[in-house]
Amino acid sequence: MSDNELIPSSTVLLLRDAEESIEVLMLRRNSKIAFAGMWVFPGGKVDPHEVIPGDDLASARLAAVREAREETKLQIEGKDLVAWNHWQPPTTPAVPTGGPRRRFRTWFFATHAPSGSVVIDDGEIQDHAWLSPTQALQQRDRGEIELVPPTFVTLHQLCQHDKVADALAWATTRDPEHFSTRILRATNPRIVCWHGDAGYESGDPKASGGRHRLLLHPGHWEYIRAA
Repeated sequence: MSDNELIPSSTVLLLRDAEESIEVLMLRRNSKIAFAGMWVFPGGKVDPHEVIPGDDLASARLAAVREAREETKLQIEGKDLVAWNHWQPPTTPAVPTGGPRRRFRTWFFATHAPSGSVVIDDGEIQDHAWLSPTQALQQRDRGEIELVPPTFVTLHQLCQHDKVADALAWATTRDPEHFSTRILRATNPRIVCWHGDAGYESGDPKASGGRHRLLLHPGHWEYIRAA
C-alpha cells in the first residue's frame, strides 16, 4: 500500500447520559502503534472480509461493531449506529501521530452505549475513561491527554447536546458532513481547514470570508466556524 492510499476505517461514539451532560467513551492508544498515545473513540480499519463492494458506509458499519467488541468487550448493533461524519486526512499529518504514516478515511458513528463493563486488553488499548465532551477538551488544553483534530472537532459537536437522545436525533435528521482536511499553515499556530472556509480552495489563511478551521496553538486549540 502506498503512502497516498487511504485506508477505509470507522470509529464509534459510545454515548451515555450522566447527571449534567452526556459522556463518551474514550480510549488511550498504545504508544508504539498508529496514533501513539492518543485518546480516541473505539475504532479501526475495515477488514477485507467486511468490505461490501459499492457500499463504503455499510462496510464501515460492520467494522465499527467488531472494533467496539474487540477494544471494549461491549456489544453494539449495526442497525443502531447513526452516521455522524466522514473524515479524510491531509497529505501531511496535522499533528504527529507516531508509528507508520498510514492515512485513514474514516466514518464516525454514534450510538447509546450498551450496559456492561468496559474491558480493555492493555495491549493496543492501555486506558479508558468516560468523559463529558467539555472535560475531554479541557484535559487536552491542560496537556493531560492528546487528541487528533477529528476527535477534537467531534467533541465540540457533542458539546451542543445535553442528552444522548438529542445528539442522536441531531445526527439522524442531517446528512453526515464530509470533512476533507487541508493545511493552511504549517507553522505556529498551525491551521487546518475544511469546507466553508474562505481559504479552503486558495490556501490563503488570510482570505476574507467564512471560517471553518482549527488553530493549533502550542498551548491550546481553537475551533472556529462562522459564515
